[in-house]
Amino acid sequence: MESGGTGNTGMESGGTGNTGMESGGTESSGLESVAAPGRFPFPYTPYGIQEQFMQALYGALDAGRVGIFESPTGTGKSLSLICGALSWLRDWQEKRRQEEEQLLRPQRARADSADTAGQPDWVTAFVQEKQERDRVDRLKEEHIRRKKREDALEKIRHNVQLKYAAKRKRCEEDEAKRLLQLSKEALSQGGGEGVLDQLDHNEEELILAEYESDDEKKVVSGLEDDDDDLEEEHVTKIYYCSRTHSQLSQFVREVQKSPFGKDTRLVSLGSRQNLCVNEEVRRLGALQLINDRCMEMQKNKHEKKSDEENEGKKRRVSRTVCPFYSYEQMQFLRDEVLVEVKDIEQLVSLGRETKACPYYGSRFAIPAAQLVVLPYQMLLHEPTRNAAGIKLKDQIVIIDEAHNLIDTITCIHSAEVSGSQLCCAHSQLSQYMERYRKRLKAKNLMYIKQILYLLERFVAMLGGNVNQNPGCQAVSQTGTVLKTINDFLFQSQTDNINLFKVQRYCEKSLISRKLFGFVERYGGPASAVKINKENQKVAGLQNFLLTLQQGSDKEGTPQSPPVEAEHDQLRTASPLMQIEGFLSALTNANQDGRVIFNRQGTVGQSSLKFLLLNPAVHFAKVVEECRAVIIAGGTMQPVADFREQLLCCAGVDPARIVEFSCGHVIPPENILPLILCSGPSNQELEFTYQTRDLPQMMDETGRILCNLCNVIPGGVVCFFPSYEYEKQVYGHWEKTGLLSRLSAKKKIFQEPKKANQVEQVLVEYAKCIKRCSQTGGQMTGALLLSVVGGKMSEGINFSDDLGRCVIMVGMPYPNIRSPELQEKMTWLDKTMPRAGGQAPSRVLIENLCMKAVNQSIGRAIRHQQDFASIVLLDHRYARPAIFNKLPQWIRERTQVKPAFGSAFAELRKFHRGKLEAL
Repeated sequence: MESGGTGNTGMESGGTGNTGMESGGTESSGLESVAAPGRFPFPYTPYGIQEQFMQALYGALDAGRVGIFESPTGTGKSLSLICGALSWLRDWQEKRRQEEEQLLRPQRARADSADTAGQPDWVTAFVQEKQERDRVDRLKEEHIRRKKREDALEKIRHNVQLKYAAKRKRCEEDEAKRLLQLSKEALSQGGGEGVLDQLDHNEEELILAEYESDDEKKVVSGLEDDDDDLEEEHVTKIYYCSRTHSQLSQFVREVQKSPFGKDTRLVSLGSRQNLCVNEEVRRLGALQLINDRCMEMQKNKHEKKSDEENEGKKRRVSRTVCPFYSYEQMQFLRDEVLVEVKDIEQLVSLGRETKACPYYGSRFAIPAAQLVVLPYQMLLHEPTRNAAGIKLKDQIVIIDEAHNLIDTITCIHSAEVSGSQLCCAHSQLSQYMERYRKRLKAKNLMYIKQILYLLERFVAMLGGNVNQNPGCQAVSQTGTVLKTINDFLFQSQTDNINLFKVQRYCEKSLISRKLFGFVERYGGPASAVKINKENQKVAGLQNFLLTLQQGSDKEGTPQSPPVEAEHDQLRTASPLMQIEGFLSALTNANQDGRVIFNRQGTVGQSSLKFLLLNPAVHFAKVVEECRAVIIAGGTMQPVADFREQLLCCAGVDPARIVEFSCGHVIPPENILPLILCSGPSNQELEFTYQTRDLPQMMDETGRILCNLCNVIPGGVVCFFPSYEYEKQVYGHWEKTGLLSRLSAKKKIFQEPKKANQVEQVLVEYAKCIKRCSQTGGQMTGALLLSVVGGKMSEGINFSDDLGRCVIMVGMPYPNIRSPELQEKMTWLDKTMPRAGGQAPSRVLIENLCMKAVNQSIGRAIRHQQDFASIVLLDHRYARPAIFNKLPQWIRERTQVKPAFGSAFAELRKFHRGKLEAL
């Protein structure tokens, strides 16, 4: 087992282990080395592979490397990341502190340090002395600032009276505000003027404010410009990213339990959807609506002062402001966050208690924080990163659960709009412009006309007319066409419009928010394009808005990848919000993406999609600015995609890349991986597109499952390449009687397509296995028929009896007829060198297949005492190019079985032995 954790894969690529990492440190721009500790602080005695992981991580951070780290689920990866990274940060900060103290001591005579080879001339001496003085002055300022901050946090940590005094003050202020509001309401009820004011207020909020300048760079924030905290320097920190908020909360709980839990300044970041405590805004549901409403309320607060100053000159119109956007209270929340580690839920509770916005309060804590925990979409999308105040220069970034990092970056920066959305947005915006034409400034009208023209031309490219119902316009030439960005803009006759300016106008003017308010108020049934039953609560919306929110938002977190359940739950929003994401995507460089025309039966069903081909362009800035970047996951194989498509394309020197893969904590005898080349009737197992539909292949698959279910206790999870194939095989088994034979041994469950049904199926599956293990009898458990890339192939834990065997039917190669995949393959063949004699496009197909396989078979074996068998049904798995892409800890123990008889005997012996040992 020890040999499995030596990290020898990493040693092959990045520069041979610790030695390579140390030598690599000399290449990185002046990075200072810190010796790795002999032992790392840990909440319990770490496994040997955890020690190795932390040593390799420490070395990579110290040498300024870009690391690809693999540690299987159940090996304590999170704690290893926490203790390894925070140990390095602690040591590095201590070293910096000692250096500063040395420099800040009274300067001795320089004779001792003079160059013995000869004195420099007076000019050189003067420059050197000035640089030295400047550096000392800068260090003094930093030292004073840091000391002041640490003293303040220490005072807050120990001075409970200060906390309660602040809380009492808040209660008094709330009561005063309430009484003031009651008096205002009493005054407004004196006559009809109050009602008129309310009507004006409602109408006024729909009208676009004057758009000052395209070059205006000042972000409205409601904060004083001269505040010291705005200038606060960012201390060296670690940005830890993961895929979902639940994974981040779990990570924070691990930090709390670790030896660093008491002394680490940690802040959790999230989207407004997760952190907003203003119920009026939360009720909007859709992320983009929440973002726009929040920004609008900030803007209103900022404009309030100037309104009050001009009260005598014109009648002031009341504007809604957010009561939680109080700078004083957000400062208090910031300090509370920094003195005690809190996860997202605790942060929201604190925000409600302190009447302070957790979304902005947490951002104020970033400069002083040592560990920032955030969803990785927030870090990977540059506009969101900038809006959050995240500065990556010389910082550490750890991206966990990164097996689908390339897909995530591609998804964040891709966008799709339907013909229905384009026509609907054009109709809404035209009506908005006509209603308020006399009240809109010239620049607003100019940009609205430009957006209307863009929408008109985009619909024309789909073969339609914006002034006709998109659902009734038939498309003459159906099919899929791909264009470069420049060709698309030229053919649509929109190449003379500055999309960067249009994009900026949409961001700053909040036009989509204004349009949404207009539609909510004045929309009628005639405007309907598509109705979503989930949104019947908001009667004014369902006639206008589309069901799917796509494209990235302007300031908040961009949309999650489609594989995430959250994507299915997004509520409807104005189509213009989605179109803004598509316009933003068109500002990518011409060579880095393609526009896909997907022409279906009608214009409404057709769509335009931007496909990002080169995700490295959006990752390049991260690896350029950061001191070190760690890409980590439980299953990272095959790593060639990360190295070639992401890192090398982003300009990372291959010598800077280090790989580390450790073994599993389970004993070798607790796992039995088999590659099965033929079935019980000696039918060769090769599930290609040409052969897998043959009746004899489906029959052989059924016979294999029947035999295995006879000897495997508990739960068996069987993965098929697609929903369609699983359905086809299931139907064939029903006709032949194989299904009834299977059902006699194990109750059969099928993975549902709908995300909201997955939980129920899993609960019933688990109950059935538990019932069978308790009662005994002929039924030995349950068989779950799942799909690779489906809801159960990632993030689901089939530990212990839930997954005593994982079976993979065939090789889940992607559909190479897909126009998007074909374009990606063509692009790779043109831009990437051949790898080992293979075309890059061929390598991509194999890697996509094996990533999916590795994720699926990784659902079993979740802790040290767990045991399971893994059966791969296809002789092609034995080919060296494929075999070497299995995870190292599985690959080392895999047996290739040409005949079914020996495989069956091995499985029976394995499971019988494990049952006897229990």
